[in-house]
Amino acid sequence: MEEKVFKKAGQLKEGQYMIIDNAACVIKSIEKSKPGKHGAAKVRITAVGLFDGQKRTFLGPVDADVEVPIVRRSNAQIVAIVDNDVQIMDMKTYEMLTVKKPEFEIKQGDEVEYMRYGNEASILRVKK
Repeated sequence: MEEKVFKKAGQLKEGQYMIIDNAACVIKSIEKSKPGKHGAAKVRITAVGLFDGQKRTFLGPVDADVEVPIVRRSNAQIVAIVDNDVQIMDMKTYEMLTVKKPEFEIKQGDEVEYMRYGNEASILRVKK
């Protein structure tokens, strides 16, 4: 299940996570504008998708409620590598997940750190 909390858009900082267009993203830049004569202060947040790498933008008032995903990190072992898919098994729950093959070198049996939100997951690094 996807866990999330709500925060005000003006409270977010670079490097934090937020949901834009139903995708978990990491914030890359934040621009705030001052309030005008008849309006409220606005914020423009540029973020990149955690699992697809796509750039997304949020534009809204600083007091708007935005969804912040609770991204879980854990350790897993690589069970199998098939083309561009990698099967990993969580070291604590023994749950099997299928993720996209990362850019860096991996091999079967490696212990890796991964992050997960909802049904999506990606390998962060190989543990030494």
